[in-house]
Amino acid sequence: MARKGGITGEQLKQYIERIERLEEEKRALSGDVREVYAEAKGNGFEPKIMRQVIKLRRLDKAEKDEQEALLETYLHALGMR
Repeated sequence: MARKGGITGEQLKQYIERIERLEEEKRALSGDVREVYAEAKGNGFEPKIMRQVIKLRRLDKAEKDEQEALLETYLHALGMR
C-alpha cells in the first residue's frame, strides 16, 4: 500500500482491524455483564446497589473515606441526617 504522511495504508488497516475486534469483544462482555445483573436481580438483588458497591470497591480506602465523609456533610447540610 502507499505510504502517506509517515504511515502505510496497511499499518493503518491493521490498527483499524484491531480496534474493531476489541470493540466487538467489549460489546460481548457488556452483554455478559448485563446477563449477570439480570440473573442477580432474578435472585432478589438490586443491580443499582450492586453497581454502587462495585464502584466503591474500585476506590482505595482514602478515596472511599473522603467520598463518604463528603456525602455525610452534604446530607447533613440538607437536613437529611
